[in-house]
Amino acid sequence: MADRLLFAKTGRARYISHLDLMRTFQRAFFRAGVPLKHTEGFNPHPFISIALPLSVGYSSQCEILEFVLLDGVSREEVPGRLTAVMPEGIIVHSCYPAERKLKELSYVNYIINMEYEEGRPQETETALKALLNRESLIVRKKSKKAKAGFTEVDLIPLIQSWNIQCQRDTMTLSAELRAQNPGLNPELIRAAFCQAYPELAPDFVTFHRREVLDADGKPFR
Repeated sequence: MADRLLFAKTGRARYISHLDLMRTFQRAFFRAGVPLKHTEGFNPHPFISIALPLSVGYSSQCEILEFVLLDGVSREEVPGRLTAVMPEGIIVHSCYPAERKLKELSYVNYIINMEYEEGRPQETETALKALLNRESLIVRKKSKKAKAGFTEVDLIPLIQSWNIQCQRDTMTLSAELRAQNPGLNPELIRAAFCQAYPELAPDFVTFHRREVLDADGKPFR
């Protein structure tokens, strides 16, 4: 049976790309003395994969890495050993057997924080609610498979639920979005808002992945 890590990626670690993050974990397993299964062949490398790779610049407290732990180290030891050799911002919370299939991972809870340097316009909350309450919200999405280089997607069916909280300088959207097949990148919501209401575009936006969920809305592990 495969094993999984639950880990956080915050602070400066947000800017580590997916490929660099894979290399970081490969080195960390070696430095921490945690034995794991390798691929076979002339040039074997650690057999690891990360579910739902995170976009560069996004933070998360619920990343999942899958690997196969070999005998010699218990699962309880793994989080502490790995965190001790990780760069700042990567913390391994737990190690556990992968009992559920990754295809059961259905939704992701994102926190989208929009900041306004000179104070949040009062119209922002009403505008965002109107946008998300539309029956359809078609946007263009980059696609390597499409001849035109992009495809059109309706965001509304990919948004399970949402909630908005506002303060003087910020508007925060908490949304449960489709995770895969197809998944929804929260950047598309920001882009749609700025396109529909350019006069209300925020000065700075951050994206944080708070939880991964199954079809029943419960944490996926």
